[in-house]
Amino acid sequence: MTQKSKIEWTQLTWNPVTGCSKISEGCKNCYAERMSRRLQLMGQKKYINWFELTLHPDTLNYPSKLKKPSIIFVNSMSDLFHENVPFDFVKQVFDVMNKEKQHIFQVVTKRADIMLDIVSKLEIWDNIWLWVTIENNKHLDRLEYLKKTKARIKFLSLEPLLSDLFDLDPKWVNWVIVWWESWPWSREIKEEWVTDIRDKCIKNKIPFFFKQWWWINKKKSWKLLEWKVYNEFPI
Repeated sequence: MTQKSKIEWTQLTWNPVTGCSKISEGCKNCYAERMSRRLQLMGQKKYINWFELTLHPDTLNYPSKLKKPSIIFVNSMSDLFHENVPFDFVKQVFDVMNKEKQHIFQVVTKRADIMLDIVSKLEIWDNIWLWVTIENNKHLDRLEYLKKTKARIKFLSLEPLLSDLFDLDPKWVNWVIVWWESWPWSREIKEEWVTDIRDKCIKNKIPFFFKQWWWINKKKSWKLLEWKVYNEFPI
């Protein structure tokens, strides 16, 4: 089912797939994996398999039941382009998103090569936003796969940011989101990494969204970057 989200840049989450597997450094402290364990212990049937990849075809019709247009984060607890998700099931998800044009669907992946291969065979209406996660310079190639897709809105999720991205050239993307890992064992982040990305966005007139640091006093300073809050959207 769709659920209201506390994530600032979306409104609802919809998970026709749950569970995943780690493919790169950014996956080490996976939020979805930890949350899946919690939901399993709470007795949520959808997470009976914990973090094993699981399809939920019974959830495919939920966007059509929403009473008002919404921004929907697709697969917040998985990766729709996981190598073990059948093409036919991905197509069903896209058929729903293409049909429900009153909603905006945000689809994120680290498997950018698989995404490009799949979406090149599918219809993509303007209400489907595609984005890739890049955590360090090693995975900047994901951006090139995103660039080749047919999506009208393409954006970057630079999280968890684990190194500088001084070689990043985002001038053609529509949105950039940056954040740090939000738990006590978070890995290092440097302010100059974030300000460099922000400055590139300003130079290229790209909406920039900085989600958080992980300070002890979160309420006071966790969203401030050089004493300013950046909550920009592409629309």
